[in-house]
Amino acid sequence: MKKKIAIIGAGIAGLTLANFIKRNSDHEFMLYEKNESLSLDEGYGIQLSTNSIKILNQIEFNKINDKKIFHPKAVDFYNIQNKKICDLDLTQFNKGQSKYTTLQRSTLIEFLKDEVYTQHLRFGKKIKEVSELKGKVLIKFDDNTNDLVDIVVGADGIFSNTRSFFEKKKNEPKFKKAVAVRTILKSKSDLTIDEENISLMMGKNCHVVIYPINKNKELNVVCIIREKKYDPDNIKLLVGKVIAQNSDLEKVFKGDLKSWPLYFTPQILPSTNNKVFYIGDAFNGFLPTLAQGAGQSIESAYELFNLIQDDKAEIQNIYFQERSRRAKLVKRRSNINFFAFHFSSLIMQTLRNFFMKFLVKRKKFISSYLGTVYKN
Repeated sequence: MKKKIAIIGAGIAGLTLANFIKRNSDHEFMLYEKNESLSLDEGYGIQLSTNSIKILNQIEFNKINDKKIFHPKAVDFYNIQNKKICDLDLTQFNKGQSKYTTLQRSTLIEFLKDEVYTQHLRFGKKIKEVSELKGKVLIKFDDNTNDLVDIVVGADGIFSNTRSFFEKKKNEPKFKKAVAVRTILKSKSDLTIDEENISLMMGKNCHVVIYPINKNKELNVVCIIREKKYDPDNIKLLVGKVIAQNSDLEKVFKGDLKSWPLYFTPQILPSTNNKVFYIGDAFNGFLPTLAQGAGQSIESAYELFNLIQDDKAEIQNIYFQERSRRAKLVKRRSNINFFAFHFSSLIMQTLRNFFMKFLVKRKKFISSYLGTVYKN
């Protein structure tokens, strides 16, 4: 049955869902974004494992300009002094055109927006009020426009405003007592690393990830640092704690630094309205330590699209059960990584490094730990 759908939020999750609806269905839809434009500046890098690339290839992501993306072959693990511990082969998860991919977030947004930008995207739209009318949902926006729809999809991030209109039970994101700092390197890092791989350096209460985001040898740098409070004016002092562990990192953090506090969603809660669904971070916010934030946004959008397209009965229950199962799996792995990457004790670091050397070569462990996440 043909439906009318309102998608709230034009990030990766919302744009992915919009693309699948536009290309593969006859449902009516509109994508509402509270900001006045999409952020298409260079932005930060993202990693997409084979599970999300396989989905994106169904909407012709495989035709994207090859110079704008990169396919790293391995994750190289180092201690913070840049001494290599071991490496993990990423090509074992690749299949055909579905390859582990790194790129700038803006590159993906640019690709996703093209199909829907003109006719299906409205900016400056903030929800003012919602109500039920004749078995549908009436959304009123603060610019005095409205939309009467069969389905509302909240895709507006971890601090989802959509949830505040439909859910009585609060699920406020919690600060993880950690801060992310990122920058883009336009030239070589001067570190002893393979700049065509993903490099992960683990230190005391911190870790640094460096990886290529295109064929122009630009590198995305993200540093996660444990910190009890987030002070945007204190970032250089915070980064100084990392540089103190390896002075060679000073050059890495010399450029324009952006920072943000790390939040996570404490619970995974179902929608209490059978006409309202949540995808991406609006469903559940992950820590970035498994690099699955963007990937799970894509997955959740695709899962919901298929259920809507198949016109399944009990769609709300099916979607929540399947999505929460995946979210819990990724959440557990992300939390384990966050814990293991940041040991402050030298003894614990030594033990971790010993076991990592052993585990990355065990196919059964890798298949269980990552293969279930990178399912192709």
